[in-house]
Amino acid sequence: MPNHESCKKRLKTSKKARLRNRVARGAMKSIVREVSEAKLYTEAAKAITQAITALDKAAAKKLIHKRNAARKKSRLYAHLARLKG
Repeated sequence: MPNHESCKKRLKTSKKARLRNRVARGAMKSIVREVSEAKLYTEAAKAITQAITALDKAAAKKLIHKRNAARKKSRLYAHLARLKG
């Protein structure tokens, strides 16, 4: 348990941030998983725009690294191309 007042405040703010980040990261992962597990092209095509938006927002908020977001987007588009033909 922290002794200094500033450390006590930092503990509370970091707890709030951790919960907020966990929720945002979980939502991003579920949207990405929806695209990557799609068996039909139409399902994946509908969900990919949401996934790309979620990845870009997560990278902007520094929940994930920007190159990590770029790699995931590339893999999602490759999966979409495989489903198409």
